[in-house]
Amino acid sequence: MTLTFNQDKYKQLLTQYQPKLIRTEAENEEALLVIEDLMNRPQRTPEEDELYELLVFLVEKFETEFYQPGKSATPISVLTFLMEQKSLSKTDISALFQDELDWEGLSNNTVIITPSQAKILGSFFGIDQSLFLEN
Repeated sequence: MTLTFNQDKYKQLLTQYQPKLIRTEAENEEALLVIEDLMNRPQRTPEEDELYELLVFLVEKFETEFYQPGKSATPISVLTFLMEQKSLSKTDISALFQDELDWEGLSNNTVIITPSQAKILGSFFGIDQSLFLEN
């Protein structure tokens, strides 16, 4: 059975969620909540798939422009971003290490994340450890 795209159902979804260009972190968070909701639906309709793809596109556009990955990202900005995305505190991250992280030193760039700390952070977040190292 092939599912067909229903314009009226899609219009209803657009009216309900009112997707638009994302200009603030708050709007980004709202869009991410809708994406998460759609992502967790066991059998999305073609109209929900379309809305999902549209919202993912809008979030990616915002995050690329707002966070400018690779251009102005620093190890601490990457760490801060990941902590915000996962609702983690400094205490949560500090618990990963035997020695407490010098958050003030990291914030004002007088201390850097060490290679061993980067390895732990990379493993914890499931990303390349090099994102936590100064170039």
